[in-house]
Amino acid sequence: MFNKILIANRGEIAVRIIRAARELGVGTVAIYSTADRDALHVHLADEAICVGPARSTESYLNMNNILSAAVATGAQAIHPGFGFLSENSKFARLCEEMNIKFIGPSAKVMDMMGDKINARAEMIKAGVPVTPGSEGEVHTTDEAVKIAEEIGYPIMLKASAGGGGKGIRKVNNVEELVPAFEAAQAEAQAAFGNGAMFIERMIFPARHIEVQILGDSQGKVIHLGERDCSLQRNNQKVLEESPSVAIGHTLRNEITAAAVKAAQHVSYENAGTIEFLLDESSGKFYFMEMNTRVQVEHPVTEFVSGVDIVKEQIRVANGNELSVKQEDVTFSGHAIECRINAENPKFNFAPSPGKITNLFLPSGGVGLRVDSAMYSGYSIPPYYDSMIAKVIVHGENRFEALMKMQRALLEFDVEGVITNVDFQLELISDPHVVAGDYDTSFLGNVFLPEYQKED
Repeated sequence: MFNKILIANRGEIAVRIIRAARELGVGTVAIYSTADRDALHVHLADEAICVGPARSTESYLNMNNILSAAVATGAQAIHPGFGFLSENSKFARLCEEMNIKFIGPSAKVMDMMGDKINARAEMIKAGVPVTPGSEGEVHTTDEAVKIAEEIGYPIMLKASAGGGGKGIRKVNNVEELVPAFEAAQAEAQAAFGNGAMFIERMIFPARHIEVQILGDSQGKVIHLGERDCSLQRNNQKVLEESPSVAIGHTLRNEITAAAVKAAQHVSYENAGTIEFLLDESSGKFYFMEMNTRVQVEHPVTEFVSGVDIVKEQIRVANGNELSVKQEDVTFSGHAIECRINAENPKFNFAPSPGKITNLFLPSGGVGLRVDSAMYSGYSIPPYYDSMIAKVIVHGENRFEALMKMQRALLEFDVEGVITNVDFQLELISDPHVVAGDYDTSFLGNVFLPEYQKED
């Protein structure tokens, strides 16, 4: 096993990785920007090293500084977490060249599956269903208009190198296409340094279903079931649960088998997620994209499967076989995750950085977990993502999980900053959500208009 790994991230995911490594007996190195000098992950790691100023481009995205930190501290591997450099094939390749193990897939596979156009082509080869769309990159509005006419409206514009909801636009007709294309392309160029787009027919209404997979260097690939991530705002997930109430036994077998086939086709190693759109009316599902990293919502899968995904990532990167076989994986109960952000839902979800003057995190009972890097007196910097915690619950059934989440959110108390805790409490208590009657349009088209009428 590795003696020491460097965590190229911050916040709750850095804390999560440090805890998993410590339980495996592996030493840890935290990196931090000058704005994160007092962050929890810095205190918890065995060593910590500053890699630059507050701006992420000069610190958490600074490949040279991070690699220098790994060399200086003798780290044998780097865990990128999610976001930042986690899906950057150039960084993965630099790690390979410097004989530092990147805890994730190879740069080659990342290029293949991280780029949406390449991934789509590979899934067609693998026999995994994909939505009708463009066959390659789209660079001009003239190309976009022609392709949209061929596949039919409504369509989705997506950044080829995108992720995290950036560079995505829904287009209902030709009048909306040109301004939407130009805006999405500019956003993609700013976020990823790549303005290439592609176009897909929009599956609407739809469920966003993703399957967690794990692969090792011996060629074994397993799945850990599916998650329903349909509750989204501006293509950003808000709440996730597993299993999905929209999927029965037969469809579950089909969609998980398709995910395993997809991962096997590209000889995938480490943790990854195959994302699908499910047309509930027809029961058909379509490949959307692959996330070549650990997901924000991985804890719900850990609860229902009993598999520690982050520990598996470290073991696999070390050259070990997966610790479980597919036939050993059993699923139990229901799990739900709510993302807690420092933001004001009543003011268009504006970020709310500041100093936490008092903090009480929910606890007690079986099946409740809070992943966070907060502590009383901590100042949330304004430079990074607004997510400050994740509340995850597990119950024997969905009703028990819903009630446990309501209880947990009622106990959650943060003073000094505005959070979305009350918003999440209203969402988890909404009759449609309680009934499992929602799709990707529900939060934006149904819940939010009513929520924002209040007060």
